[in-house]
Amino acid sequence: MPTVRPGVVSVVLVNFRGTDDTLEAIQRLGELEWPADRLEIVVVENGSGDDSAERIAAAAPHVTLLVSTTNNGFAGGCNQGVAASSGEYIALLNNDAKPDPQWIAAAVARFEESDRVGAVASRVLDWEGELVDYIGSAMTWYGMGYKPFTAERIPRTPDHSRDVLFGTGSAMFVRRSVYEALGGFDERYFMFFEDVDLGWRLNLAGYRFVYEPASLAFHKHHASMSAFGSHKETFLLERNALFTLYKNAGQAALADLLPAALGLSIRRGVTRGELDSTDFDLRKGGSDEPTMEFPTQTVAAVYAIDQFVEELPSLKASREEIQRTRVVSEAMIWSLFGQYDAPIIHEKKYLQGYENLVEAFDAASPRLTNRVVVVTGDPIGAKIAGPAIRAWNMALALSAASEVTLVSLSGVEQVDAPFRLVHVASGNDREFSKLESWADVIVFQGSAMSVFESLRKSSKVIVVDIYDPMHLEQLEQGRELGPATWHAQVEGATEVLNEQLARGDFFMAASERQKHFYLGQLAALGRITPTTYDGDPDFDGLLSVVPFGIPGEEPVHERDVLKGVRPGFGVDDKVLLWSGGLYNWFDPATLIRAVATVDKRRGGVRLFFQGTKHPHPDVPEMRVVSESRALAAELGVADKAVFFNDSWVDYADRQNYLLEADAGVSTHFSHVETTFSFRTRILDYLWAGLPMVVTDGDHFADLIRAEGLGIVVPAEDADALADALETVLFDEQFAASARENIARVRERFRWDVVLEPLVRFMADPRHAADWTGDPRPSRPQIRSRRRSGLAHNVRQTLFHLRHGGVRVAWSKVRSRLGFGS
Repeated sequence: MPTVRPGVVSVVLVNFRGTDDTLEAIQRLGELEWPADRLEIVVVENGSGDDSAERIAAAAPHVTLLVSTTNNGFAGGCNQGVAASSGEYIALLNNDAKPDPQWIAAAVARFEESDRVGAVASRVLDWEGELVDYIGSAMTWYGMGYKPFTAERIPRTPDHSRDVLFGTGSAMFVRRSVYEALGGFDERYFMFFEDVDLGWRLNLAGYRFVYEPASLAFHKHHASMSAFGSHKETFLLERNALFTLYKNAGQAALADLLPAALGLSIRRGVTRGELDSTDFDLRKGGSDEPTMEFPTQTVAAVYAIDQFVEELPSLKASREEIQRTRVVSEAMIWSLFGQYDAPIIHEKKYLQGYENLVEAFDAASPRLTNRVVVVTGDPIGAKIAGPAIRAWNMALALSAASEVTLVSLSGVEQVDAPFRLVHVASGNDREFSKLESWADVIVFQGSAMSVFESLRKSSKVIVVDIYDPMHLEQLEQGRELGPATWHAQVEGATEVLNEQLARGDFFMAASERQKHFYLGQLAALGRITPTTYDGDPDFDGLLSVVPFGIPGEEPVHERDVLKGVRPGFGVDDKVLLWSGGLYNWFDPATLIRAVATVDKRRGGVRLFFQGTKHPHPDVPEMRVVSESRALAAELGVADKAVFFNDSWVDYADRQNYLLEADAGVSTHFSHVETTFSFRTRILDYLWAGLPMVVTDGDHFADLIRAEGLGIVVPAEDADALADALETVLFDEQFAASARENIARVRERFRWDVVLEPLVRFMADPRHAADWTGDPRPSRPQIRSRRRSGLAHNVRQTLFHLRHGGVRVAWSKVRSRLGFGS
């Protein structure tokens, strides 16, 4: 394969018994306003069986000529030409077309606007420039693409660039990397609709097909199938339309449309053959003659369906790959279809059959959006923590192409949202079952499955967000509760996760570390099998990495909140920010000691703990908060160098704190929770461009070290931490370098980037490969306890009375009833 040459355009011409046209096209290409050293012309002589090769070689020695002994069709000829070319961009031009001088330049300008532009469709007129050949694309629901306004006068309304489903193979461009990734034209088509299929696949893969009217070409369009018989053209059109629909339509749309498309193909054949299908009615009598004559136009439709059946094994493999890798929803694709309720033929008998099929299968108005329920255990409102932030952004991303309802189990304040917000109390299965019945897909995090019977028994597609390894978290959080309660909480969290992992159809981990960890847990549950491995060797289709993200817009400082405003903060002080809450698995003590040291050395150093009271009423203030306050007081730095926010910063106000800080900090102990954690506070620092000082051992420590985003220090080393803080705060050159690196790295954590695996899955959601149709896990090692209802609440109350006393039991009861702590 030739080495790809950046900036070069390779024009591919396929010749089949049209040498005069081909030579004229080559001549016209020489007149383009495009540098000759960035133009490559490849001619494929496609088995004409005459002297075409000799004539082209003699008249155009500067082109690359490929001679095929067989006619491989337009699809095969183009693929052969592309394989022998070297340009960054592929230009396909019919041999009976002539390009405008700006044909290439206008198309390349479109490509250079964005890497997402995968192809450019040229404007194509007839040879005289009076009638339309192509000024946009449209697609019927039964798989036949068409070109609106073809052979009509050019519309008087101004033409403009826009996204289309496909371009015409007579004049179009494709980015080489995209063409190769898609496998080029499907050679099973031979000719007709291969350009439609390529465009549909290109859009499904997330690329844009842009129509550019300034990229202009003129087409004679005098090719005819008369020498082969018009019935063979009908055969190819009917067969290839079924190929296209079957390969590219989403699962729900295909189930609705394919039966109707097959029936409509037969009705077209009968109509074109001017037959009466009631001739075989027994009431009309008849004879026992074994044969009868049928028009070739009728047989063409029958043969087309039969060849569709013949090719189904290979088409099925293609379909599985296309649907597995698609990132665009049905709704977004159908928005490019234009007038898809288009009969094409207008004979009365055909139209009657068309209406019958449309009415019976609802073919002209398929439901294109998924109904999605996203569930979070955290409250939704002005004060919002990590789980709810993540659920909100998932709902936001999915609402672009789906009907979304975001459910909170803890409470919902009235906030503006482009989706429905609902509060369902934990255990209120009567209300949740209504949402389960409505939804096509349910996305949840936390303990939702354990508290809603309808979710446990649901046969809907289930997406589980396991970015928080709650059983590892409980190893630290429950340590101070006594052995019995500690064991019970870890066991309970493990049971909750096992139940989810045994049932889910698609899982989201926050990092590669987490993915590897959960693959082990899935293996223990019997879900890593040949069934789930086949076709998905990396298990990305079952378990994808979906990190926490940052907003697409930049943070804006709207008001002063710390420097020169909060008592103890000077305008010129150096501020260290601890974003998020204080939990027992963190190590604020070492940080407080280090800050005391740096403030003594330099003065004017301020550490601000942003949140001590979690907005979720069931998350208590942990022991580490009071211990940290006591240590700051003991060291004499409380409200002098170390400050604690008594509440939680409003979500919409957080950027003001971040943008007044000089660095972000996160310190923790060395244990297994750290190893598999995903500290979402680091995302706040990335968003605000804050250099960081963090403890070694977790996912982000590796990233910060590798990318130069700050300094990583050993756990519980106050001296090393103090030195790192001093460097980040007072070494301006180091801080500037870190900020520059952060600006580069943070782009990969934008919400629209990190949620891409979820969006891709939701473009065509499906059950996991090992789905049996029974939502109840069949694996014997899964113990599923109901974790809601009266019996559960009584068991929990007795447990806490036995192991924690009356005060603890009453606190748990109040929390369970929603009174807070």
